[in-house]
Amino acid sequence: MDGTYLDLNHLTKLSKINVLIPDDFGLQNLDTVDREILMDIIEDRHDQASTILASQIPISKWCQIIGDETIADAILDRIVHPAHCITLTRESLRKKDKPKEV
Repeated sequence: MDGTYLDLNHLTKLSKINVLIPDDFGLQNLDTVDREILMDIIEDRHDQASTILASQIPISKWCQIIGDETIADAILDRIVHPAHCITLTRESLRKKDKPKEV
């Protein structure tokens, strides 16, 4: 999350999006507000709509990033158990397409 607070109207809109794709999940640890917002979003979308989390962080470390163990377990239970996990092993296209330095 970027530190901005989502109001109920925004949370309702997020729950109605057919496919939600948060990118770069886990680049920084979540604080209490971030955890609560993530839990609300995931809870509202669970078994209702598709959510695709893109992350460079292995799933095994997500509990640490989320923080509070109880909330992390609840969030991960709703994300991981019904998920189809895809691990990409190729080199980053950003590195591949980077112009060569002279």
